[in-house]
Amino acid sequence: MAHPEQPPAPVVHYPIPLHHPAAGAPLAIPAAGLPAVQSVQLPDGRIVTGYTLTPASPHPAPATRPVPAWAKTTALLAPTVGGGISAAGIGLSYAAPGLIAMSHALWSAAALIVAAVIAVPVLIRTARRATGSSSGTGSTTHITQNITATGLFGRANGTINHH
Repeated sequence: MAHPEQPPAPVVHYPIPLHHPAAGAPLAIPAAGLPAVQSVQLPDGRIVTGYTLTPASPHPAPATRPVPAWAKTTALLAPTVGGGISAAGIGLSYAAPGLIAMSHALWSAAALIVAAVIAVPVLIRTARRATGSSSGTGSTTHITQNITATGLFGRANGTINHH
């Protein structure tokens, strides 16, 4: 792979004076009356004349307004809220095994309650059938009701029959 060419050496431009002091010509300074032109004598004795840049007047700074109270309050509360959230996260990380164990215990308790609600009537029904067939009195009682009423606010009459 070819190496890139070296850049050329920097070129230095020296100003050419209008009147060289060694030539014995009178030295005229054209900048005497112009405010934006200034003559400068270089270290080698030449005098260079050029325009000077006057710094522009800076724009006046905008009037500062006081910081609103809500901004101060928010700025003071932000680290507190952030610290509270981080403390809660650390606390939850320490409590996570216990919380998981408690959730498993609650699910176990819920399953036990559901099983009891379903199993207890089944056990009672099977116990009644077992005792009813062994004693020989396996007949069941049927109750019928006949209720009659006349009119919207009429008195109701009824009979109850045991069979």
